[in-house]
Amino acid sequence: MADKLKRKCSFCGRAEHEVTLLITGMSGYICDECAAQAFEITKEALRTTKPGRGLDFEKLPKPQEIKSFLDKYVIGQDEAKRYLAVSVYNHYKRLLQPDDEEVEIEKSNIIMVGSTGTGKTLLARTIAKLLHVPFTIVDATVLTEAGYVGEDIESILTRLLQVADYDVTEAERGIVFIDEIDKIARKSDNPSITRDVSGEGVQQGLLKLLEGSVVNVPPQGGRKHPEQKMIPVNTRNILFICGGAFDGIEKKIAQRLNTHVVGYNAASNVYKIDKNNMMQYIAPQDLKSFGLIPEIIGRLPILTYLNPLDREALRNILTEPKNSIIKQYVKLFEMDGVKLQFEPEVYEYVVDKAVEYKLGARGLRSIVETIMMDVMFDIPTSQPETYTVTLDYAKKQLAKTNLSRLQNS
Repeated sequence: MADKLKRKCSFCGRAEHEVTLLITGMSGYICDECAAQAFEITKEALRTTKPGRGLDFEKLPKPQEIKSFLDKYVIGQDEAKRYLAVSVYNHYKRLLQPDDEEVEIEKSNIIMVGSTGTGKTLLARTIAKLLHVPFTIVDATVLTEAGYVGEDIESILTRLLQVADYDVTEAERGIVFIDEIDKIARKSDNPSITRDVSGEGVQQGLLKLLEGSVVNVPPQGGRKHPEQKMIPVNTRNILFICGGAFDGIEKKIAQRLNTHVVGYNAASNVYKIDKNNMMQYIAPQDLKSFGLIPEIIGRLPILTYLNPLDREALRNILTEPKNSIIKQYVKLFEMDGVKLQFEPEVYEYVVDKAVEYKLGARGLRSIVETIMMDVMFDIPTSQPETYTVTLDYAKKQLAKTNLSRLQNS
């Protein structure tokens, strides 16, 4: 008892018997209440100094630096990278603009259009590594209009709040990437006067988010209910980047250009048009023809496209980026103490199959995974020093697999 009276908290001075817990240090003590208070003080101090809250214009990554960073991870797509780099840089500058300025810089939301497997989501994930503001990727396919099973529009901001540790001020200067935006396109030209099954209602719900307004966000996401406590979030300074495959939009572009994706046409301008890459001629009216309402197109003023991946690009994607597919498998085997090697002909074979089945970059992984599955099952047990994947082995493995399954993956 005498010892308990002797020991006391070095911060508040209370004896050990007066507190719930006394933590012993090298040359002093701290009670549980002082430790909890110190935690809150430290948390608040870190919050005011963490990246994003104290942006410095001199330290901002310039557009060319952002693009150079993207080049390390994403092959090609220079046009989309430039648009994305400028958009993000201007978003930083907008956050740094004093409130008393006469000229108010409007945010420029961006929409990226490109066929599946060209790198839209990868660009978003990669740029998130460089940013100094909260960044999140959400999927538009889970969003539904009121009356249906799914999530409310406001749940988009729930993810951003979670990334910002529910710091509303920090979340209100973040960036949101909305993937699969084409999946909420209106399915017909006639607006529904009954229940909305077309996706148009979801687009209308997105308008207030994209433009900038105070939105009540459910802290745990999902559907809202009256008794749930909401968090008000102002979307005025949140930058929205949208991406979608817009499968079939090439026909809309071809109609506008008075040509056809396939076949012959007597129009005088046919020879000038690259029919293998119709996406490069994308215009806002094509998005309207596809099913996006004019109001949402107007709130996504920057429109860019991603080129379809040719054979050379697929070959580079396979081996060159920092997180390339082949490097990932080499790393997996290295963790088992095995040096993995590939014959150069295997790379060409994988690319040929990806081109043949029009799988895009995602298909490269499907093919390599199929080739490597048996090896990955056996090697951890046998653990040879080195293992070389030969062309004959790759052909044999793919021959055993239903390639139609790969084509539909």
